[in-house]
Amino acid sequence: MTAPATPWPGAPPDTGTETAPPRAGHDAAGLRDRLEAAVDAADAPDAVFAASRGGHRVVCAGGTAPPGPVPRQDLRYEIGSATKAFTGLLLAALIDSGPLTGREPAAAYLGPGRGRAAPDAVTLGHLITHTSGLPCLPAGFYARALPGWRTNPYARYPAPRVIDAFLRYRPRHRPGTRWRYSNFGVAVLGHALAAATGTPWEDLLTDRVLRPLGLDGTALNATGAHTDAVGHTKDGERPVPAFDAGGFQAAGAVRATPHDLLTFLEAHADPGGSVLAGALRAVRRPVLRRGLGHRHVHTVSWFRHPADGGPMYFHSGATLGQQAFIGFRPDTGTALAAVCTRRFRPNDPFTAAAYAFLSEQ
Repeated sequence: MTAPATPWPGAPPDTGTETAPPRAGHDAAGLRDRLEAAVDAADAPDAVFAASRGGHRVVCAGGTAPPGPVPRQDLRYEIGSATKAFTGLLLAALIDSGPLTGREPAAAYLGPGRGRAAPDAVTLGHLITHTSGLPCLPAGFYARALPGWRTNPYARYPAPRVIDAFLRYRPRHRPGTRWRYSNFGVAVLGHALAAATGTPWEDLLTDRVLRPLGLDGTALNATGAHTDAVGHTKDGERPVPAFDAGGFQAAGAVRATPHDLLTFLEAHADPGGSVLAGALRAVRRPVLRRGLGHRHVHTVSWFRHPADGGPMYFHSGATLGQQAFIGFRPDTGTALAAVCTRRFRPNDPFTAAAYAFLSEQ
């Protein structure tokens, strides 16, 4: 695997195309049929597949459970690791507006005098691009989380522990040289951004991302059955508690309605005119390539794969009782937000159906 010495910013400009008109032959009826088939394939108590092409939306909802008092498409769903797309956009917005560059050492904000000195310092850019050298989770996470493993393990690892674990950790590889997916790293980034701006994480995300994009159906905490979908175990029968991200908010705490997720994705597919246009374009730029033939491409916020006509950008996520897949294609102006209320299982059809839908549009 290879990565730039300074993974982000400083990446080359995006070479993908901007939003194009819908392809011929993709009418609304055909789109709805495909979405309904994906909902059925999800085999979950609740499932919503919402797609947008050129601003025209089609939303299909269903599930194995009886409908509740609130339409499924109006509830907020836990999106797990897809939260990282919001965190990446937040960092890009802070860089675009000037307070930060992305090259600042995270330890400078979280523990002056305790972190590693340059040139081996873990920067904000390393954290969001998974090149910090940090593992997926801190070494002490499992022992502390085990008593709550089937309910809310992350809730047992609060912010002070995340920060302390980061300041004590010594990466095995020089930051910026290897890609390793890390919930730990993005969680640390959230705390560093809050410290750098002097603003609590929830307020920072709301002020810089949610409010500018009009995402009033997005939050970081559950508020009740009339606003939030209820997750279920693998068998789809037993409900599980609402997810508590503990000190990992920046890595997995966002919950949103399908309509808000589409709004978020539409802004990425066609940034022109948005107040966050600069940041939205920045998070589409490739920052590293890895794997055989450098086939795996990553941007600040997204996994990027080739598709017929242009690249597709996506991120998936899961909690103990819900799953999500979000993605967009600038070449066709297509966005997809898919959510369901069943814990991930081996060979689960949900993500596969969502990925196939986006790649074929």
